[in-house]
Amino acid sequence: MTGNATFRHDNTALLAVTSVEAPVVVSSAEFDERLAPSLKRLRLSKRLLERVAGVTERRWWSPGSDFDDAAIEAGAKAMAEAGIEPGDVGLLINTSVTRRNLEPSVAVKIHHSLGLPSSAMNFDLANACLGFVNGMTLAANMIDSGQIKYALIVAGEDAQRTQEATFNRLNREDSTREDFLAEFATLTLGSGAAAAVIGPADLHPGSHRILGGVSRAGTQHHELCIGGIDGMYTDTKGLLDGGLELVVTAWHEAQTDGWNWDGMDRYVTHQVSNSYTNAIIKAVDLERERVPITFPHWGNVGPASLPMTLAQEAQSLSPGDRVLCLGVGSGLNTSMMEIAW
Repeated sequence: MTGNATFRHDNTALLAVTSVEAPVVVSSAEFDERLAPSLKRLRLSKRLLERVAGVTERRWWSPGSDFDDAAIEAGAKAMAEAGIEPGDVGLLINTSVTRRNLEPSVAVKIHHSLGLPSSAMNFDLANACLGFVNGMTLAANMIDSGQIKYALIVAGEDAQRTQEATFNRLNREDSTREDFLAEFATLTLGSGAAAAVIGPADLHPGSHRILGGVSRAGTQHHELCIGGIDGMYTDTKGLLDGGLELVVTAWHEAQTDGWNWDGMDRYVTHQVSNSYTNAIIKAVDLERERVPITFPHWGNVGPASLPMTLAQEAQSLSPGDRVLCLGVGSGLNTSMMEIAW
C-alpha cells in the first residue's frame, strides 16, 4: 500500500505529558436520580451506566472554572515539567472537542494566556476523540522536518453542558427507549484536560522517543456518532463493530510493514467503556493486565482521555518500556503510536 500505510519519526520525543482532573465528582447513581422519571416511565433499570458501560463516576468543572482554563493549566504544567520556556514553543495545537464559539479558535486564548511568542503557530485540530494523537503526529512531522523545535499539544473537555441538555430531553414525556439508547453514550462523558510537550530527541537524552505508527480511516461510518454542543447521538453497536474492524485492519497492516506490537509493556487506549475495552483487547489479543483502565472514574474525556491515562501511567513506566497509544474517533478514524519510554 502506498501513502501513509505507516509512518516513522526520526528525531522526536515526548518530553512531558500532564493532566488536570476536574474537581467535582458526579456519580452514575446521581445521574440515575436525575433520570428517575424517564427510567420509570420507560421501564429501564437503574445502574445501566455502571453495569453496561462500567462508568461509576465522572467529573465536572467547578463553577467559575472552564475547560480552556484547565487546558492552560495543563499546558503550563507540561512546559514546566519539560523544562522549556514559552518562548521556545513553535507550535500550539488545541485538540479539544469542547468549544464555545465556531470562531476564533480555542487555541488563541491558550496561546495568549501561556505567553507564547508571536512566532508560535496556533490552531485547533478537531478529529473527535482521536485529535490529541493526531496532534502529536503532526507536531512530530514538523519537528522532524526542522520547521519547529518544540510543540505543545493540549485538550480540555467539559461534559456538563451536553449532559444537562440530555437530562432535559430524556425526561420529556415524549422521549422513548430509542431516544435513551441513542443518547446513552453521552452519559458516559467526563470533563478533564491534558497537555504534552514534544521536541527533538537529540537535545533531550533520556526522553521518550516517538517512533511512529499507523493511521486508518473508515469514513463510511461517518454517521454513527454525531455530536454537538447540546447533545450526542450514537449507534453504539455500529460504532463498536466498525471501530473493531478498523483497528484490526490497521494492526495487521502495521505488522506487514515491520511493526511488532505484541508484548508491549503498556497499551494506553482511548477510554470509553467496558464493552469497547474488552472488545479491543480480544480483537488484537492484548495482555489485559497491561491495559490501564481509567473510564470507571473519569468517564470518556474525549481527546483528553488517552493523554490523561498516559500521564497517570508515566509514574510507573521505566526507561526502555515500550508503550502503544491506541485510539478510535468518531468518523471513523483510528491511529496507533509507539513510544519508547
